[in-house]
Amino acid sequence: MAKYIRYRSASTVCYGILEGDTVREISGGLFGSRTPTGTTHNLAELKLLAPIEPAKIFAVGLNYKSHLGGRPQPAHPEIFYKPVTALQDPGEPIVIPKEATDVHYEGELVVVVGKRVRDASPEEARDAIFGVTCGNDVSERNWQHGAGKDLQWWRAKGCDTFAPLGPAIVTGLDYGNLQLETRLNGETVQKQTTADLIFDCPSIVSRISNWVTLLPGDIIYTGTPGSTKKLNPGDVVEVEIEGIGVLRNPVA
Repeated sequence: MAKYIRYRSASTVCYGILEGDTVREISGGLFGSRTPTGTTHNLAELKLLAPIEPAKIFAVGLNYKSHLGGRPQPAHPEIFYKPVTALQDPGEPIVIPKEATDVHYEGELVVVVGKRVRDASPEEARDAIFGVTCGNDVSERNWQHGAGKDLQWWRAKGCDTFAPLGPAIVTGLDYGNLQLETRLNGETVQKQTTADLIFDCPSIVSRISNWVTLLPGDIIYTGTPGSTKKLNPGDVVEVEIEGIGVLRNPVA
């Protein structure tokens, strides 16, 4: 198992391997040689960034039975896009946009694709997964389903800061059975294991690859469990996944 982070040190952005509170800088990128440079840092002295800069962001709707709320279970993974400009770093604010009235958190496991994949079987898709991280698929419910809904979810799911990601990408985990917990101002508001996903990670990767070529670094938010609540300025949202860490973002 390895934990990879992306960070800013002074004016330089680097990838590193996180070992406790020590970060070992690497060269060659996440999908290259990942060669240690010999430089180490104290984690507390670094600015954590979203751990990957993806070319594409996908997400899955209605992928936990506990989130269906009486709606029928989908026959296959229901996929949508989020723009890369929605990414937000750990610790940075989720900004409620103007005219928004009902912005919700969605704590999620996020898959990081590690190789180019097209028309993959579930077995090939499993091999294409580099690792996993924590994500928050922030959503404006009025623009998604309410009286002010748009034809597409471009605003509801895609506003700036609506895709917090991090803190680390972890390899070697059994991502099919990880505890996910979302906390709002310290109160647990979502708690579920990824074993309860309707469609597991390889199935999702395989499904997408049937029509859209996935590239190294592409990410997929895999769905949220249970119910969600409205966010207000001053709130703090934490998404914690077993073996990965805590993604913490204030709300502004």
